[in-house]
Amino acid sequence: MKLIFLYGLPATGKLSVAQELAAMTGYKLFHNHLTVDLLLSVFDFGSPGFVALREEIWLSVFDQASLSQLPALIFTFAPEPTVRPSFLPNTLNTTAQRGDEVEFVELVCPLSELKRRLNSPSRLQYRKLTSEMLFDQIHTAGGFEGSFLPKPRISIDTSLCTPPQAAAKIAEVLALDLSLT
Repeated sequence: MKLIFLYGLPATGKLSVAQELAAMTGYKLFHNHLTVDLLLSVFDFGSPGFVALREEIWLSVFDQASLSQLPALIFTFAPEPTVRPSFLPNTLNTTAQRGDEVEFVELVCPLSELKRRLNSPSRLQYRKLTSEMLFDQIHTAGGFEGSFLPKPRISIDTSLCTPPQAAAKIAEVLALDLSLT
């Protein structure tokens, strides 16, 4: 299985691009906020139970997707302070045990565009970060630092292209199989 690990700051277009990539390839999409929303029904964000179960769910889905012989899985991820430092090594270990590969894809955009997007009504559906003030606090404190992530195979500025264009570029660079759609 190929795990397409799509990451970036909040509001860089991860879900929009991932949905286009899933439609283009037929690959399944594992949207990070589905796990977050599930756990928020029981735990406070960042609480020990939330953090432990979130990582356990992420890793279990990667493992079971591989066991199910999915050709690929698209995963959306935003680095933030409550993600354990062990998450990336655990992800790489989980996928390596199955002989899977991980392709890292980074989405970026200028902060001015990102802040404009924070107010998008579509962000409310998954209880995503919508407060510019909270974003600024976390960003200034280095809370979105993703230095633990490997260099991406491709980095795309989503302010310069549409989600379908970004998805097409990802498919091209990663040489994804488009015959499943």
